[in-house]
Amino acid sequence: MIKKIFIILILTLFTTSSFSAGSDSTSSKVKSNYDKAVESIKFAKKYESKGKLEKAKKRYAKAQKLLLKSNSEKPNKADTLNYLGFTTRKLGDYENGEKYYLQGLKIEPNHIGINEYLGELYVATNRLNLAKERLKILENCNCKEYTQLKEVIEGTKKSKY
Repeated sequence: MIKKIFIILILTLFTTSSFSAGSDSTSSKVKSNYDKAVESIKFAKKYESKGKLEKAKKRYAKAQKLLLKSNSEKPNKADTLNYLGFTTRKLGDYENGEKYYLQGLKIEPNHIGINEYLGELYVATNRLNLAKERLKILENCNCKEYTQLKEVIEGTKKSKY
């Protein structure tokens, strides 16, 4: 009888998960550079909406660095290129922002985010004819991005981003 209890005790000890001090079982999934960048962009947008432009700019710069790492690890992902274009544009570099957007469109021509953001870049750089081309691509998406870009082109709404 004692032998059975001893065996059960030993088996219980070896089959039960144990954690060392300070470990957290929920943190086993490491966030990718892309995920960290998206999180940083969300914070930047919040700062921007509150008029805290310097804090927003720092977050966009942080996100851009993470996106560049992500793009070198896993090149040519349309979503990564979309956010690379976005952060680059938000940091005032319209020329390189446009290059990232166009590179993303080569991979995924109907990418909703890229088409909207590129359209907004075209409005900001006084190229309304090109912005209208982006709007035309979004015409049948039945998405908020179409409405947002349309209002920005018409001048009834300032770009949210």
